[in-house]
Amino acid sequence: MSKYDIIVLGSGPGGYVTAIRASQLGFKTAVIEKENLGGVCLNWGCIPTKALLKSAQVFEYLKHAGDYGLSVKDYDKDFGAVVSRSRGVADGMSKGVQFLMKKNKIDVINGFGKLKPGKKVDVDGTEYSADHIIIATGARSRELPSLPQDGKKVIGYREAMSLPNQPKKMIVVGSGAIGVEFAYFYNSMGTEVTIVEFLPNVVPVEDEDVSKLLEKSFKKSGINIMTSAEVTKVDTSGDGVKATVKTKDGEQILEADIILSAVGIKTNIENIGLEDVGIVVDRDKILVNSFYQTNIPGYYAIGDVTPGQALAHVASAEGILCVEKIAGQHVEALDYGNIPGCTYCSPEIASVGLTEKQAKEKGLDIKVGKFPFSASGKASAAGNKDGFVKVIFDAKYGEWLGCHMIGAGVTDMIAEAVLGRKLETTGHEVLKAVHPHPTMSEAVMEAVAAAYDEVIHL
Repeated sequence: MSKYDIIVLGSGPGGYVTAIRASQLGFKTAVIEKENLGGVCLNWGCIPTKALLKSAQVFEYLKHAGDYGLSVKDYDKDFGAVVSRSRGVADGMSKGVQFLMKKNKIDVINGFGKLKPGKKVDVDGTEYSADHIIIATGARSRELPSLPQDGKKVIGYREAMSLPNQPKKMIVVGSGAIGVEFAYFYNSMGTEVTIVEFLPNVVPVEDEDVSKLLEKSFKKSGINIMTSAEVTKVDTSGDGVKATVKTKDGEQILEADIILSAVGIKTNIENIGLEDVGIVVDRDKILVNSFYQTNIPGYYAIGDVTPGQALAHVASAEGILCVEKIAGQHVEALDYGNIPGCTYCSPEIASVGLTEKQAKEKGLDIKVGKFPFSASGKASAAGNKDGFVKVIFDAKYGEWLGCHMIGAGVTDMIAEAVLGRKLETTGHEVLKAVHPHPTMSEAVMEAVAAAYDEVIHL
């Protein structure tokens, strides 16, 4: 039996990052992976979707070349080539993880790992043991009873990334990050898209101002949006698919070629031996403490299988904290109130901290500032004037409570707010930090100035 200091079950952005940090700390480390290194994120999620979205963005630029004083007379899309490029990007990233495993002297064990008592893992009949076993098996597309996926007419995000042919009509059920990203991509490619969202607003976890602007932008692009609506039944017996949608005004029948179910995720915890070991689970989440220890000594869990936010960067951060704690380092528990969320449709969305509504519900006296990109010189020059930066501060102490952005490139801007909140900066400190001009990022400074009635360019 092979013996390790640390075995990581799963090689997604939680698992492979955890393994690398463990190796850096001097642990003899192995990763068990049943499919491709990099997990869903690198192979079927974060990375290939961004490749698809970039193709859509370039196609949009070609459509609007005249807006920039350019003439492009002959252009078209090749849907198969767009998908192929995306798959190539994913393959390249997976190979990059292979390189990192070799560089850090991490053993990669291919196969399905099942936990066993006594700090052991069975991989297709071969046993391995370790002093510490970290579960990082991630999640998959969740299925609703009213919306069973057949992989052909009712699909999840995985099939949506590699369809052999572009559908003429698509229904997207759910308007979280996955739903709106695919809605934007397929609409840009020329598919007629309808979004069906159960809650009153699209991207319902975002600040309401962000939700309203995205809905306006999507409708302007030709996307049909149905909020406070629910798919209660699907009929796949014909050539396409028919969805019965319950709304406040009654039932409607929608017809399409394909339905994309984007209603959340389901953790991959079945048949991995949790019951055999005695690890406690609440619904479909593994319960852990602040340093990702389960109730059974020597077994840990990170990422989507735990109750925290199901985001790639959260899984990576949790894994690093987990192994640093194992190594005896002094580490602070992760602040889940300061986790940035990013959605990569167009316009992009990025946010961190409290929404205005949440701050008011807490009874806080707040200052709110908002700066539209329509007043930004860089945004005007780039032709990307849709969107804004919105900031929320505590009126008494100046604490930066929340930051919400929608517009071009905002997913690359949100880190300023995350770092500022981490360092407990105040609004006046942000104002005195000189921002470069002309940039999209100076909209953060201007939004803060608006909160304190000092805005210059409004």
